[in-house]
Amino acid sequence: MQLGADHVRVRVPATSANLGPGFDSLGLALALYDEVEVRLVASSDVVVEVEGEGAGEVPLGEDHLVVRALRRTMDLAGAVPTGIHMTCHNVIPHGRGLGSSSAAVVAGIVAARALLADPRAIDAATVLGLATEFEGHPDNAAPAIQGGATVAWTTDAGPRAVGLDIDPAIEATVLVPDVRLATARARAALPAQVSHGDAAFTAGRAALLVEALARRPELLFDATEDRLHQQYRADVLGASSELLRALRDEGVPATVSGAGPTVLVLAGPGHRAARDAVLADLVDETAGWRRLSPGIDLTGARARRITGNTGALSSGPSGADRSHAGPGSPAVRGGSMQ
Repeated sequence: MQLGADHVRVRVPATSANLGPGFDSLGLALALYDEVEVRLVASSDVVVEVEGEGAGEVPLGEDHLVVRALRRTMDLAGAVPTGIHMTCHNVIPHGRGLGSSSAAVVAGIVAARALLADPRAIDAATVLGLATEFEGHPDNAAPAIQGGATVAWTTDAGPRAVGLDIDPAIEATVLVPDVRLATARARAALPAQVSHGDAAFTAGRAALLVEALARRPELLFDATEDRLHQQYRADVLGASSELLRALRDEGVPATVSGAGPTVLVLAGPGHRAARDAVLADLVDETAGWRRLSPGIDLTGARARRITGNTGALSSGPSGADRSHAGPGSPAVRGGSMQ
């Protein structure tokens, strides 16, 4: 496969998975974005610069997650390997249950698509499949790619996902603690089996959540109840579990975001006063929390070609004269998976 560009920019949203009862299946894209700029270079160098979240912590070469995902996608398309100069502007908190790893994986895949002469060579189903290959399950990857709310599932043929309607009156608030929680530790807290009653209860709430998100935000409190995972993670969640309980005791639709420890609030018009009252008492920077109201992202991952491939790759970051997209520079969407 030939290259169609040698310089692209990518933007990928944060995501919140589970949304309470939708364990490993429901997800929501949030308007909080990591941005990645990729240049292909004629040398074999791999240079990664990271600003913001993860700076000084993540690998800066071939082991960087964005580079690994980009390489995997380019290999699948049959593109010839080249050197890479990449800059990551990270805003999504790491280790907080907001899909930072999914954002990195999706950024690499979508960047690779945009670099190809024919991005359609990596279709929407392949994008989701590749992301799930890295992540293990598609609940964060699907909304990162597609935007909005999604429900994802797996089949013998691979992962699938569809978008869900969202009532524009719903507000998303994320409460981010200053501590991290590894997903592996949060998953280790889960039991191997749950009761049939708890499974049935949670299945009913997950079905209700689809309706609450689309048309009936007044049902969000009941619809975000869960008996599959959050109660078992209470000990490892610490203060997040206490904040979750305080919010729900006042009728606020709050859940753990992904594996935690961030708490997600999905508030309809009738929940906002109670939400604000609880948060005014319990959440501020002195107590170790950040309150963010990012809004819901409806577009998903996007890539834009900055330069076309004229047959000669850039010699490195010094090619500043080609660093601005012209009005005709095409945007490449992450892909709809319906």
